[in-house]
Order: sequence, then C-alpha cells, then structure tokens
Amino acid sequence: MTMDIALVIGVMIIAGFLGGVVMRKLRFPRVTGYIVVGILLSPSVLGSLGLDFLSKATVDSLDIITNVALGIIAYAIGSSLRLESLRKLGRSIAWITPFQSLGTWLIVTLVLAFLSPLVLAIPGATFFQFYFPMAFIIGAIASATAPALTLAILHELRARGPLTTTLLAVVALDDAIAVIAFAIAVGVAQPLVSGVGGVSFYQMLTVPFLHILESVGIGAAFGFALINIAKLVKTRKLVLVVVLGVIVTCIGVTNLLGGSLIMANMAVGFVVANRGRKDEPFPVTESIEDVVFTMFFVLAGMHFDLGVMKTTGILAVSLFAVRFAGKYYGARIGAKIAHAPEAVKKYLGFALLPQAGVAIGLALLAQSAFPDFPVLGDVLLNAVLASVIISEIVSPPLVKYGITKAGEAAGSVKPVPKA
Repeated sequence: MTMDIALVIGVMIIAGFLGGVVMRKLRFPRVTGYIVVGILLSPSVLGSLGLDFLSKATVDSLDIITNVALGIIAYAIGSSLRLESLRKLGRSIAWITPFQSLGTWLIVTLVLAFLSPLVLAIPGATFFQFYFPMAFIIGAIASATAPALTLAILHELRARGPLTTTLLAVVALDDAIAVIAFAIAVGVAQPLVSGVGGVSFYQMLTVPFLHILESVGIGAAFGFALINIAKLVKTRKLVLVVVLGVIVTCIGVTNLLGGSLIMANMAVGFVVANRGRKDEPFPVTESIEDVVFTMFFVLAGMHFDLGVMKTTGILAVSLFAVRFAGKYYGARIGAKIAHAPEAVKKYLGFALLPQAGVAIGLALLAQSAFPDFPVLGDVLLNAVLASVIISEIVSPPLVKYGITKAGEAAGSVKPVPKA
C-alpha cells in the first residue's frame, strides 16, 4: 500500500510537533524531536519492522518541501544580517570564517587519508589514487555548515548578541567557501584517480566563483523587486504573500540557471534588510517558521538509511569527531586572533557543527564526478550521508549548549566577562 502525499505531510507535521513537545520536556531542542520522528518514519526503519507503505520514492517526491524550506530559511538568515551589526564584528568574522572552514578541510583530509585504508580496505585501492582524493573531497564538504538547523535553534531560543550575529554571518559565508573548496578538491582528485595529469584551474576557481556571483546577483535583483512590490501592500498578511511569492520564484529561477538557491535567497533577505525602509515588515516569515522547520527536519530524518550506517559507520563517526575538532578549534583560534568577545571564543565552535542539505548535495555531485570509479563515489557518498545523520542527532543539543552558555538565549544568565 502506498500513502497519499497529503496524508504523509499531515503525519509529518503532527508527529513532528509531538516529537518536539517530548524533546522540550527532556530539555532538548525541538529540532531534535523533529529529526528523531523523521528517522522513525523513514522507509529504512519502517521497512525493517515490516511496514513498507512509505517508500523511498515517496520520500524523494517531497523534495520540493526541502527546496522551499531552504529558500525561506536562507531568506531569514539574510534578513538578520544588518550592516551596522556586521561592521562591529567584521574583524571577528573575517578571521573566524577562514580558520574554521579551511582548518576543518585540512584536518579532515589528513585524518581520513591515513585512517581510511585501515577501516575500509578496498581491494586494489592505493593511497594517491583512492584514499587521498576521497579524503580531500570529504574534507572540502566538511567545511559547510547547515543554515537551517542553526537558524531553527536560534529562533527557538530567541537568541540575541555578538555570538548570534557572528554565527549567522559565518554560516552564510560557509556555503560559499564550501562550494569553492569542493570545486578545487574535485579538480585535484580527478587527475589523481584517473592517473592522467592536467588540473584545470578554470574549473577549480573561476566556475565556482561565477556560480556564487550569479546566485547573489539573482537574489539581489529579486530583493530590489521585493522592496518595490511591497510598496503596493498595506497589511502584514499581504506582505507575507508577496515575500513567499518572491522566495519561491527566486528558487525556481535559480534552479533553472543552475545557481545556489541558498545563496540567492540569502541575498534577497540581505537586500531587503539593508535597503528597504526600517518600518517595512519584511521579517514576516517568522510567523510560519515553526511549520517550515517541522516539515523540513522531519523530512531530513526520513532520509535515514540503516544500510548506510552499517557500511560506513566507523568512517562516519571518525568524520564527525574530526570535523567537530576542526570547527571548534578553528573558530577558537580565529576568534582569539581577532580579539573577539569571550563568549564567541568559547562557544562559537559548538554552534558550527550542524551539517545537512549542502553537504549531501555536494556529495551527490562528487559521486557523479567519477563515473569510471563508482566505488570511490559510493564510499564517499555513504560516508557523508552517515556523518550527516550523526550530526543531525548530536548537533542540536550542542548548539543549544553553546548559545545558552554564552548567555544569549532569552532568559539565560549573561556570563560575567573576565577582568
């Protein structure tokens, strides 16, 4: 028996809500409950119990929800980045961003390159033709941070302060860095894997830079369009209609042109927040964020695959642990160099752990980049998928811990600064 799509969405929302309530009672973020419910509803878990009415094809057919939710989330992040706040923390952001992203890329590459031969033992695989290229690409993917989970927890905690502002800016920049790092990694890995020389610097650097520039340009154009259209609107409810219309249209145009819907919608939000009138109610998406987060994270959990965890479990756990170290210490070193506030130094690293859609998307691209070496692509994809699953479960409490300890959650006690 197959389930009606409307019924699936209804079950997702109701079950996700109940899971969030339970997790709040246990003092976990609601997001954790959404993800756990999604895992329990996944075809992998239901199928193992003999309940196979929710197929993988049904789950995949709901990906439009993922796109729309990511667009709304990206818009919300962009609209929270006001220039006056960024200028105050510009030095911190400029140092922290490269240290935590590039530092993670480096440490993940080194550890996985030497660890993979011990835990995988692929027949005929050599260090420079298999293990190092795989580790180099996974390291680049590891530099990305999931904006959706981060924003969901910040909104749940009603967080405000220098850590929150720095975090949002770093997360916004992380995706751009990850796209460029990924292109460089694939450009280096392909000649190594095939045994044929010839690295294309155009493909490695120019193409991803133009890809990001195109996405930001599309978003900026839609942002200015939104500002002008909103002048015709007199009520807040109608502003929500216009904003959602612009976000969804921006997603469609960006997808058609092969751009990044996340970067484009961040640009939309950034433009309206900084170029629109202060009295215009553009942050209207806050009124629907709970249902967006519920559907998005339940659906993310529904992609859980027991088989993936069994195949690359050890490698995935190692990847998560090493990525944690890269993000935490990279952020701490960058914050120390920039003389950032004490709360940023101590706790920003905990809030940079979420990893989801961007990482999976890049892993799928990596898999298709090696058609003559399917084993490499399959191992790489499964390792990233399994690591994302671990991240989705473990990261929310750690993000909440960092924000709360920094004293930026609503109702939390502000930390006493050191003399």
